[in-house]
Amino acid sequence: MKKKTAIWLPFIIAISIVLGICIGRFYHQASTIGSRIFAKQNKIETLLSIIQSQYVDTVNINKLVENAMPKIIGELDPHSAYIPAKDLLSVNEELEGSFSGIGIQFSVLNDTITVVSVIPGGPSEKAGILPGDRIVTINDTVFVGKNVEPMDKVMKKLRGLKDSKVDLGIKRSSAKKLLTFTITRGDIPVNSVDVSFKINDKTGYLKISKFGRNTYNEFMNALAKLRKEGADRYIIDLRGNTGGYMDAAIKMVNEFLPKDQLIVYTEGKAFPRSEGNEAYSDGTGAFQNNQMVVLMDEWSASASEIFAGAIQDNDRGMIIGRRSFGKGLVQQQIPFSDGSAIRLTIARYYTPSGRSIQKEYKMGDIEDYNQDLMNRFLHGEFDTKDSIKLNDSLSYETRNGRIVYGGGGIMPDIFVPRDTIGITSYLNNVVNNGIIYQFALEYTNNHRQELSQFKDYGSLLKYLKRKSLLDEFVTYAASKGVKPRPVYINISRKIINNQLHAYIARNLLGDEAFYPILMLEDKTFLKAVDILDENKGFPEIPNK
Repeated sequence: MKKKTAIWLPFIIAISIVLGICIGRFYHQASTIGSRIFAKQNKIETLLSIIQSQYVDTVNINKLVENAMPKIIGELDPHSAYIPAKDLLSVNEELEGSFSGIGIQFSVLNDTITVVSVIPGGPSEKAGILPGDRIVTINDTVFVGKNVEPMDKVMKKLRGLKDSKVDLGIKRSSAKKLLTFTITRGDIPVNSVDVSFKINDKTGYLKISKFGRNTYNEFMNALAKLRKEGADRYIIDLRGNTGGYMDAAIKMVNEFLPKDQLIVYTEGKAFPRSEGNEAYSDGTGAFQNNQMVVLMDEWSASASEIFAGAIQDNDRGMIIGRRSFGKGLVQQQIPFSDGSAIRLTIARYYTPSGRSIQKEYKMGDIEDYNQDLMNRFLHGEFDTKDSIKLNDSLSYETRNGRIVYGGGGIMPDIFVPRDTIGITSYLNNVVNNGIIYQFALEYTNNHRQELSQFKDYGSLLKYLKRKSLLDEFVTYAASKGVKPRPVYINISRKIINNQLHAYIARNLLGDEAFYPILMLEDKTFLKAVDILDENKGFPEIPNK
């Protein structure tokens, strides 16, 4: 027996070695094939595949991707962005021109949702909702006291699909019992021309808050209304306008330029400069010979800068205010199948003189980029023109030979510093805590019956000036924790009264009353009026 075992043992060992080699080769080939498969993918796809197949626990791959996407895009320029599917609708609504809702403006005051205004012709007006109404319940859920959620969450509950219904419980000062309204949601316009009105016999004013899908039509309707009322020179206010659709800005500039003048061009790695990336005026503009002024500040960006840059480089009008933001990058929104999207920078835009007004940035360094405005403020740029750093290597010439600069926003033709007269710690306190706004809303609600007799802001303003609003306000502010400081109150008296009058007027008559009153203390606006009154709306040709 031992002999037989000794004879077969070498053969068994040899066969085992051969089988081991074959099995090893099989797994080596399988591994090689797997490596080749992974080699065809990029590292991120490979990593996700490895995690999904080999990680010790089950992992939600979709959640990993959602968390990774903003970080990847965040390594690019400051304006490329990832938009999750849950946020895309609300992000797009601001520029699309409408959303589906009930048609009210509201504010949370004293732990209660208070209706500030009702959009004419909207679902709430049709249902009978009035300014001053307090929304106590939404679909039988109580929304008072500690149950009042942040305004964005309240907004989501009031908005919804078109033709869907929402039940509101309303507390009205003239009714003892809670009133119930069922409102059918409908399309609510998102206006981008906030207001337009005539300042004097010849000057019209328009404030544009964004460049959306319907902005050009709103803009033309406002200009036509002002022209019909006798205005033949215009102030275009782009302060605080952070941009939007470039096409809207191009069409609006076209209304002021003669034929064949360059408005803007774009250029990028995948989009080299060509006729298809250049925009020229077509000569059909209806306001080619009218004097105009454009107002800008440090928050005017993107499409606002395209508009102002084209006006400035073509010597078509005057730019008044402070240096603009400096966003010269063009984004394209690219959707994904799950409803999310990225807004990817695909090109830079250039004004007619050839300047890029994009300020400097480092890839992936959003914090330093976001500090730019604060650094400008600390450097004194908002207060003195001489504090602004201009790069002589980035100087360009306008059509008539004026020197302009690239590399960091549009520098105005006429600089107007921020107005610090009347600014005190007391004023900052009541403004930052929203107390002026709150007082104006409560005052309006408490005096709505007597105030409703006024149908225009002029007569309302005369009435309000006869009232002791400041004394009432100081008492109200004290009840909110802001102690009276007589010296500072006296210094800020003019500003506080102006804002009280403006906000009360808005609560009653809307923005058409709010802005004309507010502008009475606006130094940049008043400078623009002076320039047009002096017939200096066209830049002077420099002597060479």
